[in-house]
Amino acid sequence: MRAHPSFYFSLRSPYSWLALHDLRRMRPDLLATVRLVPFWEPDADYQEQLGADGDAFLYRPMSREKHLYILGDVRRLAARRGLRPTWPVDRSPRWEVPHLAWIVADMHGKGLAFLERATLARWQEGADICDPDVIARLAGALDLDAGALSSAYANAAIREIGLSHLLCCIRAGVFGVPFFTVGREKFWGIDRLEDFLGAVGIVARSGPAQPPCGDDRPARAVFDHAGGCG
Repeated sequence: MRAHPSFYFSLRSPYSWLALHDLRRMRPDLLATVRLVPFWEPDADYQEQLGADGDAFLYRPMSREKHLYILGDVRRLAARRGLRPTWPVDRSPRWEVPHLAWIVADMHGKGLAFLERATLARWQEGADICDPDVIARLAGALDLDAGALSSAYANAAIREIGLSHLLCCIRAGVFGVPFFTVGREKFWGIDRLEDFLGAVGIVARSGPAQPPCGDDRPARAVFDHAGGCG
C-alpha cells in the first residue's frame, strides 16, 4: 500500500486558507488527488463520545496574545500572496455546520470544490459559514442539495462519519492545521508545505508506507469514500 498524501484542513483556520491557495498554485495535480481530512473543534456531544473511549481531541484554545499575533501574521502572509483577508466575526460558532456539510459534498465528489468555495466565503467575503443558510447558498452554487448540506450537522449518519474523521485526526497526532502527512512523515504549518511536497516525491519513488491514520487500531466506523480514514 502506498502512503496517500493527506491534507488535514480546517475551515476555521486562515492558515488552511493560505495552504489551500499555495497548493492550488504550486501543485494543482496533487491538490486534486490528496486525501482531505477535516479537523475542527468538536461540540459537546462529540467530546462525550470521544471521551467515553478514552480519546481526546488535541486542539487547545489559543491565548489572546496568540490570537493577536495571528491577525498580523496572516495579514503579512496574505499580502505576500496578493490576497487581502476579510476577517469574519464568529458569534457562538458551531463548526460541525461547515465541516459536516463538507462531508456530504465529498460523498458527492465535490469535497474540494466545497472546500475552496467555503474557504473563499469565510476568508475573502467575511461570510458566517457556521450559518446553515450560508451553507445552503454555497451548496446551491455547486449544484448540491442545499437542504442536505445545511442540515448535515444534525444528521445522525453524517455525524457518525464525522466521528471517524475526528478519530483519524487523533490517531494521526494532528494538533493544529494545516497538517500534512505522507506515511509516517508529518508536517505542521504552512511553512512546512515545501517539505511535504518533497516527501510526496520521495514516497512516490520508494513504494510501500504506512496508511494515513498512522494507527493499526480499527476505526469505530469505516467509510469507503474519498477523504475518510478507511
